[in-house]
Amino acid sequence: MASLHSSTRKFITRDEWERKLKEVKIRKEDMNRLIMNFLVTEGYVDAAEKFRLESGTEPDIDLATITDRMAVKMAVQSGNVQDAIEKINDLNPEILDTNPELYFHLQQQKLIELIRMGKIEQALEFAQDELAPRGEENPAFLEEIEKTVALLAFDDVKNSPYGGLLDMSQRMKTASEVNAAILTSQSHEKDPKLPSLLKMLIWAQNQLDEKAVYPRINDLSTAKLEDPAV
Repeated sequence: MASLHSSTRKFITRDEWERKLKEVKIRKEDMNRLIMNFLVTEGYVDAAEKFRLESGTEPDIDLATITDRMAVKMAVQSGNVQDAIEKINDLNPEILDTNPELYFHLQQQKLIELIRMGKIEQALEFAQDELAPRGEENPAFLEEIEKTVALLAFDDVKNSPYGGLLDMSQRMKTASEVNAAILTSQSHEKDPKLPSLLKMLIWAQNQLDEKAVYPRINDLSTAKLEDPAV
């Protein structure tokens, strides 16, 4: 069946495929804007400034704000949640005022950090005073609160059923949510365009696989064309 399916597809040689690719004209300015969008969104302020000078591509956001945004992100990633909250409010108090889910996740992260440091009594008090009322106001938060508080029931917290909350990935998740909220408040896209374009490439190749045999890109990191297996 596989060979029959292959025989019904058009075979495109490498020379023909490369010729077709060269016929596609992409403006350098568009590529530069795509690169700048990635650098700005991901927070590479030094690289963005250098690229601005080298390419003449102006970012659509004040580069100074990237430094402030990255300071907030780093505070969350370091477990300094209160410092992150203060920095967010310095940037724009409306970010947390208008985003109760984000504020809840920051408070949840703060509780996780207290548990990580072994401050059990302080963690219990914080959960009761700060998180419990939010669970009553929003049932969607209740399950997350219960999982976090459940960490207190285990002696070996890291190896408990909810030990994943103490992983660095949890901090990164909260930091990414903060980063997206700040970008949105600055009327900037919260996600860079480049990863979306790469996903579109994968989707397009998968669609084309049904109709043709052609040199495809299997490794996105190198973008090297690989001849199909005949």
